[in-house]
Amino acid sequence: MHAVPGAGGALPLAVLDALAALPPAFLVAVAGLLGLVVGSFLNVVIHRLPKMMDHEEANYIAEVRGEPHPHPERYNLMVPRSACPHCGHQIAAWENIPVVSYLFLRGRCASCKAPIGIRYPLVEAATAVLSALAMWHFGPTVQALAAIAMLWALVALFMIDADTQLLPDQITLPLLWLGLLLNLQGWFAPLSDAVIGAAAGYLVLWSVNAVYRLVRGHDGMGYGDFKLMGALGAWFGWQSLPALILLSSIVGALLGGALLLLRSKGKDTQFPYGPYIVGAAVVYLFFGPRLLPLVLPGV
Repeated sequence: MHAVPGAGGALPLAVLDALAALPPAFLVAVAGLLGLVVGSFLNVVIHRLPKMMDHEEANYIAEVRGEPHPHPERYNLMVPRSACPHCGHQIAAWENIPVVSYLFLRGRCASCKAPIGIRYPLVEAATAVLSALAMWHFGPTVQALAAIAMLWALVALFMIDADTQLLPDQITLPLLWLGLLLNLQGWFAPLSDAVIGAAAGYLVLWSVNAVYRLVRGHDGMGYGDFKLMGALGAWFGWQSLPALILLSSIVGALLGGALLLLRSKGKDTQFPYGPYIVGAAVVYLFFGPRLLPLVLPGV
């Protein structure tokens, strides 16, 4: 396992001291299994959070107008129970085991045999792999636990933005505040660098978009992108921003170009920028100390 030099080391707490005594492979495996379980929950977040936002907005507008709420029923991350969108079959516990249930059911509903999207096990597997990598990379430290939480948020943001071109405040803002709180102890960056990074991360994309709007007459990216970059600045400090912007451009060129080829769409096709920022954040999380001198010599 590899800890980040000068970033705080292992927690001086009994629980993490006990974890540090366990075999590294065991900790990595536990992190991966936890990631599988959380990945299953993230599928719910990815599917329901945008709908929850739509319901809340519609209900608020109706309330202002003095009209009945169009969505009076409870709808959140827990209620109602997950069900097949084709036949309404409620998903039993045994049908909801991450990855395993999908393979056992051969990617089909247990009741009506309608196909289940492969994205669900892919999200679970990706969350598991990223969680295991974070534990392997950082070891049993504050950085590992924080990085795993960050990666869970980034997986959800990646998929939600890809689906809806939304980056919900319910995820981006807690991510920003968590980064600042963690850096009270300088676990990823000095607090002063984190505060400047939060402000600069937001403002740099806001400024780019302002220029784009002046030239083209419409926004080139959403305000969620500004908040996400601000959150990353809060985690990694202002020095990370040039590398993050460069990496997001590279990821965007590769992924956007591939999507254009696959979808055969024109050059004016719009793609969400959030997934590119997420890709850059994941790369920087694991390789930031190596990338930073290349972008900012002398740092």
